Amino acid sequence: MVSSNKDPREEVIQAWYMDDSNEDQRLPHHKEPKEFVSLDQLAELGVLSWKLDADNPDTDPELKKIREERGYSYLDVCEVCPEKLPNYEEKIKSFFEEHLHTDEEIRYCVAGSGYFDVRDRNEAWIRVLVKKGGLIILPAGIYHRFTLDESNYIKALRFFVGEPVWTPYNRPHDHLPARGQYIKTFVEKDVANHTVDATA
Repeated sequence: MVSSNKDPREEVIQAWYMDDSNEDQRLPHHKEPKEFVSLDQLAELGVLSWKLDADNPDTDPELKKIREERGYSYLDVCEVCPEKLPNYEEKIKSFFEEHLHTDEEIRYCVAGSGYFDVRDRNEAWIRVLVKKGGLIILPAGIYHRFTLDESNYIKALRFFVGEPVWTPYNRPHDHLPARGQYIKTFVEKDVANHTVDATA
């Protein structure tokens, strides 16, 4: 019997480099050939992920532990679909504007699916598909955007430390301290590591 080392998170979260097409933002936008990105590579950009029990979020001990360890005291539910979201078309366009936040963005998909696009260190777009059971944390200061996929539906739990602040700062907002901290922690650190490797 062949043992599989497949990461269970990949059942609910997958990532890949996007093509440059201007077609419908809800399409997968794979490059040709497809170029997948591992969840470990996402973690190097500060993007963290878990696979959780989406049928029982109220009693899931792993979710409780994450909330306690990271101080996520606030919780609400957000449903994005034409029937549930007022000004749907306008909202979807605004979610897809490249932006950053000064706090983490925490989303736990409990139904449906959607795409979170993030920039890598070379400014290329990585598309992150999050399905039911996937929890994703985007670090403060990372440029990103969101869109539904072709199913046109996601139900997500949103978490926050203290009172929520959802303010999006559309690019460019490089002068914000959160952006500077992100660059220092996840971009310059990697550049420095590769410089050391090159001279070793």
